[in-house]
Amino acid sequence: MRAVTVASFGAPEVMSWVEVDDLAPPGPDEVAIDVVASAVNRADLLQRQGFYPPPPGASAVLGLECSGRIAAVGAGVTAWRPGDEVCALLSGGGYATSVNVPASHVLPVPAGVSLLEAAGLPEVAATVYSTVFGLAGLRDGEVFLVHGGASGIGTFAIQAVRALRPSSTIATTAGSPAKLDRVRELGADLTISYRDEDFVDRVRETTGGRGADVILDNMGGSYLARNVEVLAVEGRIVVIGLQGGRKGELNLAALLAKRGTVHAVSLRARPDAQKAVIVAGVREQIWPAIEAGAVRPVIDRVVPIEKVAEAHQRVEEFGHVGKVVLAVDTP
Repeated sequence: MRAVTVASFGAPEVMSWVEVDDLAPPGPDEVAIDVVASAVNRADLLQRQGFYPPPPGASAVLGLECSGRIAAVGAGVTAWRPGDEVCALLSGGGYATSVNVPASHVLPVPAGVSLLEAAGLPEVAATVYSTVFGLAGLRDGEVFLVHGGASGIGTFAIQAVRALRPSSTIATTAGSPAKLDRVRELGADLTISYRDEDFVDRVRETTGGRGADVILDNMGGSYLARNVEVLAVEGRIVVIGLQGGRKGELNLAALLAKRGTVHAVSLRARPDAQKAVIVAGVREQIWPAIEAGAVRPVIDRVVPIEKVAEAHQRVEEFGHVGKVVLAVDTP
């Protein structure tokens, strides 16, 4: 089999597409997938740079999601059979021609979605479902603010909230006029340039001073104080990234006065059983919206896996809208 290896932590050029040892057959309750495509997540960039090691027992190969066809099933697996077209949430190993994954982390490719497009769905769908609709419990009619609306997470969250919470007000930040136009097309009500505008003022103005009930934040430290400032009474902040730094000042008095909560969560290191529950929820609640056409994969571009450095560079420079997909040549 072939996989992307990292010679040493550093720039995108440290990655190579090379021959590696074949995987062992899938274990009990696992399936083996012949990978058709994977997708680039910011966690992949951090791992390549040496800042985000895989959890114990996970593959050291990059790639937190994939699409492909079932090649083999382990003992005890009855839900899948060889030849099934699927996509899967991974703890690692997606940048390869083959990967083993717990059967409970696998999803059917939604009707109307290609195998290439499906590679960019598992990570964003599982993240948005578990945070916005699960942990934060966004209710219809509430105000939802997502930072980085043109990212893979952002483009999916905007569509999912519009589909599942149609009366909610959706606000988002983005960095260029083209990206602001795109997120508006996807269903955002309020689009804010983080380069030229203050999101606290804009959200308050648009909501009559109420603020945001749920904030999905990929920035971390640099946005923490202002997220609390714009938070509505009994609002919920969910931090899923640290692009703006690991540390920030938290005004507990302001948070207390609003009876607000701040959650910081990651998906990759969760126990398999928790991921299985999330994947089941995605299939039950998110997949129907995709198959109905209310939510669609937003693919910035498809890059051959041999040019993985180019794909990482695209994401590293924030040039993309949606997901950058890596096309893999399978046997």
